[in-house]
Amino acid sequence: MRDARPVCPMVFPDGHRGWIVTGHDAARRLLADGRFSSRLDLGVLHVPYETPGMPAATEPSPPVPGLFVAMDPPDHTRMRRKLAGAFTVRRMRQLEDHITDVAERALDAMASRTPPVDLVTEFALPVPSLVICELLGVPYADREDFRAHSSAFLLRDQTLEEKGAAYGALTTYLAELVRRKRADPGDDLLSDLARDDDLSIEELTGCAFLLLLAGHETTANLLALGTFALLEHPDQLAALRHDPDLLPGAVEELLRYLSVADVFYRYATEDLELGGETIPRGATVVVSLLAANHDPARFADPDTLDVRRAARGHLSFGHGVHQCLGQQLARVEMRAGLGGLLRRFPTLELAVPAAEVPLRTDMNVYGVHALPVSW
Repeated sequence: MRDARPVCPMVFPDGHRGWIVTGHDAARRLLADGRFSSRLDLGVLHVPYETPGMPAATEPSPPVPGLFVAMDPPDHTRMRRKLAGAFTVRRMRQLEDHITDVAERALDAMASRTPPVDLVTEFALPVPSLVICELLGVPYADREDFRAHSSAFLLRDQTLEEKGAAYGALTTYLAELVRRKRADPGDDLLSDLARDDDLSIEELTGCAFLLLLAGHETTANLLALGTFALLEHPDQLAALRHDPDLLPGAVEELLRYLSVADVFYRYATEDLELGGETIPRGATVVVSLLAANHDPARFADPDTLDVRRAARGHLSFGHGVHQCLGQQLARVEMRAGLGGLLRRFPTLELAVPAAEVPLRTDMNVYGVHALPVSW
């Protein structure tokens, strides 16, 4: 499809006639064009797969306060500006030593276990979960609850009632947390935001929901799926072990190659031209970052994992005003996590055949449900 028609018409399950974008250039142009909107309260976003019990979308959704991923400027600019200082490259470099310590402690605990172990529960999930909990000021003791609720929320085949219950439980918990921080702030990001009287409790809750969900789900899946990919490509793994200086570039290549947050959505606020096609006003456009990141017009031999590739320019963190706020944090966690893992476990290997690794084909963020490893 990408080769034949990178901006292609697509019929959705509810009958909506929308579009799917698979070419790198077209995806980049779309994500940079503010006329393709993210707002849920102005237009109808149609989804290309069915949620059990979900009625066909016919009306815009009520806005969710604080959920800046579903906003356009100037509302998006206002929310994003309040968070930008916490996620700068400089701030992440200051955190790098601490994140490395977090990864090393998780590796110490894993090394004390008798293999085989599940890399997801022992390492890939605890590291970003602890880091985002510390950054936001969420008690790490509560991680099992918020992890269960976020997983239920991200399951594609969950019924509308189950998805709503998971979302309600998570936002109820976070609303109480931000109320406590407004009354008695500490030294963390949610406390900093709670000190700002310009933000309502509802906005703080929506913002906390987005940061908590995005802050552990994506990086946890990148760490586990990235390890799986390297174990399945022993030549690339050997190159990394031989030359650790390749690690920063390898992280970019794994981001490109895996694209765990694959599908983004926009709708056209007016008749627009994209890739030689006319997108009519109101049409939902699905953007496949995975397809764009594997576009041979942008990356030579794109379906090959190559840790020496110059993979900058990938779209795994999006592009434009909505480019991922936490991308530098994810990079630091990936470098610390993968670097420590490869150094500490030189004989790491899969403990089951690759075909038996349970993949997250049922989730909105791709990865593995478990990764049994031995050494």
